[in-house]
Amino acid sequence: MPDSTVKPARRPSLNPLEHLFAKQRLEGVITETGSVTPTMRRIRIAADGLAGTTVPPGRHLRIQINDPLSLYGILRPGETLRTYSVWDQSDDGREVEIRAHLYDGDGIGLRWARDAQVGQDVSFWGPLGDFDLRTDAPYHVFVGEETASAAFGPMIRALGPEARVYGALESESREDEVPVPGPHVLRRAHREGASPVSSKVLLGAVSELDLPEGVGMAYVAGEARTCQAVRDHLVNVRKWPRTQIRTKPFWTPGKKGLHH
Repeated sequence: MPDSTVKPARRPSLNPLEHLFAKQRLEGVITETGSVTPTMRRIRIAADGLAGTTVPPGRHLRIQINDPLSLYGILRPGETLRTYSVWDQSDDGREVEIRAHLYDGDGIGLRWARDAQVGQDVSFWGPLGDFDLRTDAPYHVFVGEETASAAFGPMIRALGPEARVYGALESESREDEVPVPGPHVLRRAHREGASPVSSKVLLGAVSELDLPEGVGMAYVAGEARTCQAVRDHLVNVRKWPRTQIRTKPFWTPGKKGLHH
């Protein structure tokens, strides 16, 4: 359970420039951290400004790593904010859990996620996003890798146990599989050293899915080129209309500041 003795920091007064961002910025504190898999970390944040709110599934927070209003932030806007999916929320809305994929590299978001400690103050924007469920669809298909799994978990949970849920989730290895809410079982695929960029491993798993007759709703997230390949497969091979496919590219090589 989170440490109830740790209290969120008070929201500071705003200078005129901060009004550019003030509408959705909140101040909070980290109350708990832990490992989900060897390559995914969970970080729980309490913020009084979230009290009484409900975070829809598929939403994310934009964590401030460096101040975007500082001279450094103005000169290096790509080195200020990083995005993390909201996995869960407390009943009173005041606490949220985000999940961060510990990918290979040395980016500011990776360092923040690895070093985050209980009691550390956090500034963030959100919840944000438009990766919404189509609850009236006859069935649902989720496709993505570790970063996508962090968003898919609450979406699958919101559909409930009676929904027809299919999909393919990629991870580096079996140990890195991010659990999804039961009783739904999705196909698992493992890269085992292969690149997650334009992933043939994930595309192969999608091509092997045994889906029901008719068209459902697909949610495709993760690396941008892989999302494009999966969408092309659904449109060109499965003959799905594009309107039934929602893609959310979270990251791609060489582009900073996308979702982690």
